[in-house]
Amino acid sequence: MRTDIFARLDREPEPPKIEIPRMSRTRLALLGGTSAFYVAIVVAVLLSSWLVIIDWKVMLFRPYQQWPELHAFLDYFVVLGQRGPTAVMVAAWLGWRSWRQHTLRPLLSLGAALLLLNATVGAVKLGLGRLGPHYATQIGSAEMFAGGDIFPSGHTANAVVTWGILAYMATTPRARRYLSALSAVVALGVGLTTVYLGTHWLSDVLLGWAAGLLVLLALPWCEPLIGRAEEAILTLRDRLRDQMRARRLPVPALPVVPKSPRPAMFPQRASSESSEPVRRPVGASGGRRGSASGGTASGTATQPTQVRTHAVARPGLGTHAPHTSHAPYPSHGNPVASSAGTRRAPRSRPVTGN
Repeated sequence: MRTDIFARLDREPEPPKIEIPRMSRTRLALLGGTSAFYVAIVVAVLLSSWLVIIDWKVMLFRPYQQWPELHAFLDYFVVLGQRGPTAVMVAAWLGWRSWRQHTLRPLLSLGAALLLLNATVGAVKLGLGRLGPHYATQIGSAEMFAGGDIFPSGHTANAVVTWGILAYMATTPRARRYLSALSAVVALGVGLTTVYLGTHWLSDVLLGWAAGLLVLLALPWCEPLIGRAEEAILTLRDRLRDQMRARRLPVPALPVVPKSPRPAMFPQRASSESSEPVRRPVGASGGRRGSASGGTASGTATQPTQVRTHAVARPGLGTHAPHTSHAPYPSHGNPVASSAGTRRAPRSRPVTGN
């Protein structure tokens, strides 16, 4: 008997009606507030204000030296913010959901979110070029436009987007609340872990949280494009499937024309019923005379080497059936009887008078 847990692993018979998040007033307000916070962090770092001073104080405090017992665990925990491993894990989960619900929207939403993240965060990283704490050159400096690529924190922004997409794709309010809390805890922990390890400034983590949240809040604007992409992919899939089915259709068999029998490689012996007897001339005395084909009346008959068929005519007895011989006549002596009891014809002799 199956339980409900295993029943949920089966594919749903029909695609469910999933509510697509829309750009509501609340979402617009959050988007505006997060954008303002993002700009404020960038301006504060560029002006080398109090935020840069806090960055230096935290870096000189060196948390990884204050609590060294956490170092081994946090080295593994920070992997939850790396783009490669987290994208593979989340894509596997959303891929199963896509198969179960007959839709490509979960995978396409993840792809759109990661594309937005790479475009926005990558552009700001390269544009500002801030150096990390381990590569700082002057105490109290913001280390901007020095060829670095850590502002904002990519680990933090990726943790917000990758784990937040699970809450974004939730189908029930309860699941959305739980997944939102889980993604917030993971993103917060990954950001603070980078500060503990000394790989990012505190302002990098703040800007990374804001960057990831902006991507999630702006994702409903990409829903029309995601829908068109899904429709195009499914149409292409159906077209390819129809072509494959058309190739697999059985070809109707053509009528087979009966062929004429081939001639035998070795000709069979002529039977006594079907062969016509060859009559021999009878002399004046009525005696038995045998004349071989190819011989003369006054000479000796030529000895054939092929199969010879002949008939013997006797006075008063009629014509006998032809005899078949496969062996040539002997060159001398009496006629030799075959193993079947048939006699071979004697040599032709010259015909004499009375």
